[in-house]
Amino acid sequence: MAAISQFIVLLLLISLANLCNGGITSKFMRKLEASVDMPAGAFPPPAGYNAPEQVHITQGDRHGRGVIISWVTPLSPKPTVVRYWAADGDGNRRNKAHSRITTYKYYNYTSAFIHHATINNLEYDTKYFYELGSGNATRQFFFTTPPRVGPDVPYTFGIIGDLGQTYDSNQTLEHYYSNPKGQAVLFAGDLSYADNHPFHDNRKWDTWGRFVEKSTAYQPWIWTAGNHEIDFAPQIGENTPFKPYTHRYHVPYKTAQSTSPLWYSIKRASAYIIVLSSYSAYGKYTPQYEWLQKEFKKVKRDETPWLIVMLHAPWYNSYNYHYMEGESMRVMFESWFIQNKVDIVLSGHIHAYERSERVSNVRYNITNRLCSPVRDVNAPIYITIGDGGNIEGLANEFTEPQPSYSAFREASFGHAILEIKNRTHAYYTWHRNHDNEPVSADSLWIYNRYWYPEDESFQ
Repeated sequence: MAAISQFIVLLLLISLANLCNGGITSKFMRKLEASVDMPAGAFPPPAGYNAPEQVHITQGDRHGRGVIISWVTPLSPKPTVVRYWAADGDGNRRNKAHSRITTYKYYNYTSAFIHHATINNLEYDTKYFYELGSGNATRQFFFTTPPRVGPDVPYTFGIIGDLGQTYDSNQTLEHYYSNPKGQAVLFAGDLSYADNHPFHDNRKWDTWGRFVEKSTAYQPWIWTAGNHEIDFAPQIGENTPFKPYTHRYHVPYKTAQSTSPLWYSIKRASAYIIVLSSYSAYGKYTPQYEWLQKEFKKVKRDETPWLIVMLHAPWYNSYNYHYMEGESMRVMFESWFIQNKVDIVLSGHIHAYERSERVSNVRYNITNRLCSPVRDVNAPIYITIGDGGNIEGLANEFTEPQPSYSAFREASFGHAILEIKNRTHAYYTWHRNHDNEPVSADSLWIYNRYWYPEDESFQ
């Protein structure tokens, strides 16, 4: 009788294991001291009268031959010129582009002069120098354009989200900055966290721009808007969502036939990158819905085999934070992601790290009760990378048991690297702040869904 009872217990345990079938919950957990903003004095403005500051670049066109260069001048709108030249050319023969200037007011704050200059028709895979300011306030930077778009073009992206400007944020940025591999950053939303301060203190936008300049001035960051970019505060008379963000961070949305800078797409090397807005309307017949439906039809996997989507609120999340906040968007769009064989979906919002299995929940409808995600070789890998180090601190409470869709999760801060090798393979690594930069706490060879749709879980 005892033997039968033990056998029944064993069967129940096996059954539960099959139901849960979770991946790895890392035993490493960062100490839970608060994340503290660095003082404003840690981000001094550059020397010189009216010196350009908060310099950042992003892709400025569809294919990678354009760059948007943005900067701020604190005292005067002039000079409005950016001078640029190829590193292997004649530095005395410099091209010029003029900026468009914008300013805005937010409650008791008035911005300085925000410049955006778009440079087009650059050569592929070429290093350029560019120069801003004049006299003793002249500042010089450089960037390298991507290779020509093509199916087997190698390229390496850094991946960061929910950065903020704390001492932990500084560790994340220094870690990424010290990694020589990264050529551009895929940023999953939540930049300055100005809205965490009284009256959405917009001076925090200025300090954040100075903080990240060591990277953003030299390689493009591909921007996604998060909830901390909304800045909707009717209680202080601020009724225009995304006002500071859209004034400061321009993106090439018009080249993607988008009607809003909050959703757009670019091609870069062998990747097709689609950026969506979790905090804009996406229901049927809305502009974002209509745009995305048309956008997927433009993707040619023989040209850009890697299809990457960025949005802020994760669709698959096994932390007790922001749980299921991305669910309505998942219901709207997940079937499209499956049909179009999206490779990777990047999100932030949860202040920790998680990587999913390839799963989908598209079987579910309101009557069939099939409401658990299942393995699906056509589904993306979902990566939650809201672990930049922001002032709100770490998400450290997991849902238990670990669900079957969760492959790896860890409550600590860090960044990731995606090395696209060719049309079939990419190597992904996640680096926690507490390790030396070469150490990867999580890694995976990712197989392309279109050209090599094998299951990575058997590596």
